Amino acid sequence: MNPNIEAVELRRVAIPLASPFRTSFSTQTERDVLLVRVITDQAEGWAECVAIADPLYSSEFTDGAHRIVADHLLPRLFAADRLNADLVAPLLEPVRGHRMAKAAVETAVLDAQLKAAGVPLSRHLGATATHVDSGVSVSIYDAVPELLDAVAGYLDAGYRRIKLKIEPGWDIEPVAAVRERFGDDVLLQVDANSAYTRSDARHLALLDAFGLLLIEQPLDEEDIAGHAQLARVVRTPICLDESVVSAQAAYEAIRTGACGIVNIKAGRVGGYLEARRVHDVCAAAGIPVWAGGMLETGIGRAANLALGGLPNFTLPSDISASDRYFEQDLTEPITMTEDGRIEIPTGPGIGVAPNPEVLAELTVTTQVLKP
Repeated sequence: MNPNIEAVELRRVAIPLASPFRTSFSTQTERDVLLVRVITDQAEGWAECVAIADPLYSSEFTDGAHRIVADHLLPRLFAADRLNADLVAPLLEPVRGHRMAKAAVETAVLDAQLKAAGVPLSRHLGATATHVDSGVSVSIYDAVPELLDAVAGYLDAGYRRIKLKIEPGWDIEPVAAVRERFGDDVLLQVDANSAYTRSDARHLALLDAFGLLLIEQPLDEEDIAGHAQLARVVRTPICLDESVVSAQAAYEAIRTGACGIVNIKAGRVGGYLEARRVHDVCAAAGIPVWAGGMLETGIGRAANLALGGLPNFTLPSDISASDRYFEQDLTEPITMTEDGRIEIPTGPGIGVAPNPEVLAELTVTTQVLKP
C-alpha cells in the first residue's frame, strides 16, 4: 500500500568540514545542507539536497532549492492522494530543471516507502555488490608539498584511488609530483570541474604521460561537441560529470563520442531512479560508470552507496568515509575497511537515520509543511 504523506519537514543544517575543500570554482569550509524529511502514515523518510550554498557547481544553490521545494514541488506532491516514488518525477515534471531539489523530494518519499516495506534501497535499485571501492577526492592546495602530504595520508588510510582537483596553473606539476612520489601503481585521475576550454586541448594532452584513469569534465558542461573534439586529441579517457543531467543526456554524449566514462551523481540527474536509468544506458553502450559525490553527510552518502552497488559501477567511487569530510557526521559514521572498501547499508530504505542530538545541535532552521 502506498504511503499517505502527513507532513514534510525542511531542515537547514550547518556542518563544518574537517578541512577546507578547494576546487576550480570555490573553497568550502562548511556545508549548508537542506534536509528533507517526509512523514507518512507508515514510516518517515530522509533525504539530502546536494546543492551547495552558491550557484557555482551548477545553477542550483541551497537557498533556491529550499524555496523551490517549499513553494513549487511540495504543493504538487500534496495534491496526490497516495504516492508511489515512481510517480514523483512525473508529478514534478512541469517544474523546469531543479533536479537536485527534485531528487531530494523523490529520495525522501522513496526512503519512507522502502522503510515501510522493509526493503533496502540497494535491493530496490538492483545492486549486486555488498561493498563499494572507495576513492578520495583531493582538493587544490597552495603548494605541491602540502598536496603530497595529503595524498600520502589518504593512501595510508587505504583509499583505492586518488582524484586530484585541477585548474589552469595547477595541473601538470601536481600530477607529475604525485606520480613521481607514489609510483605508477596508484590509481590516479583528475577533475577539472569545467575549468578549461577547447584551446587547452594540447595542454591537456600532456596529462597522457601519467597513465591516468580519466580526465573528468575538462570543458563547460554544455560543450558536448568540444568534449568529443578533445577526445580525439587526448588519449586519456574523457569522463563527463556536470554534462550528464539525465539518461537522455548520457545517451547523446556517448553517441557523439564525447566521453568514454560517466560519473553518476543522483542529485545531478534528478534522483536515484533516473540515476539507475543513466547506469543502464551506459551499461548497454559498454561505458563504465562510477559513483560521484557532493560532500554529502551520512544521509546522502548511504544512498550513494546503494547506487554504487549496481553492476556497471566498475571504477572506484568518490564515496569516502565520513571522517574524510566531517569530524562529526549527522549519522553514525560511515567507515572504510583497511583495504579501502565501504559496506553498503542493509537496513530498509537508505539504511541510516540522523543522530537526534547531533541534528539538533547543527540545525539552523526548521520548516514544517502539511497538505
